[in-house]
Amino acid sequence: MSSYNEVIATAVLAIEALGVLIIVAGIVFAAARLALRRAGDPFRQLRQDLGRGILLGLEVLIAADIIRTVVTPTLEGAMVLGFIVLIRIFLSMALQVEIEGKWPWQKRGS
Repeated sequence: MSSYNEVIATAVLAIEALGVLIIVAGIVFAAARLALRRAGDPFRQLRQDLGRGILLGLEVLIAADIIRTVVTPTLEGAMVLGFIVLIRIFLSMALQVEIEGKWPWQKRGS
């Protein structure tokens, strides 16, 4: 059973590393796009590109937290996961508003 837990722990670490890598890649992509873009509003485009990278990275990190909690279920672990998910949901919604300029539940034309 310990080898199963080790495999899962390694998988969770790999998924967390992927989430961090996605965020870093989003930063690099946004900086490169800022350097190449001169027309329009480059600051707005930078914020949108950064927001997209962070959102995707956060989703992957949440997946790693869910896997960790499902494999070793404890009340404390579930409470920590719930708290982390609430914080990340708030961050995701704030970034979504920053990127699109509207709340996620608003219609496209609003």
